[in-house]
Amino acid sequence: MSYKKRGNETTLGEAIDRLIKAYRLDDKMSEMDILSGWEEMMGKAVAMRTDDLYIKNHILHIKLNSSVMREELLAGKQIIINRVNQKAGRPYIVDVWFS
Repeated sequence: MSYKKRGNETTLGEAIDRLIKAYRLDDKMSEMDILSGWEEMMGKAVAMRTDDLYIKNHILHIKLNSSVMREELLAGKQIIINRVNQKAGRPYIVDVWFS
């Protein structure tokens, strides 16, 4: 069974999208997707060595408990940016900082 929109009716999905944009929640939703998908994006080894992870001003801050892992990830910084932005579905992260 299919439903057709009549006149000025809106689908539930369209209404939710408008609500998210109206309350400027799209950035927060992207951030939550990125942080919750960290292990999926980077693998268990990286996730286990990540002590803290947050996003501020479109910069991903990663605190690692392994200096070796930090050096390896620093060399692949652009790969991290690409994976994160792919997860977000749009360009969201502009840089990655390690500590």
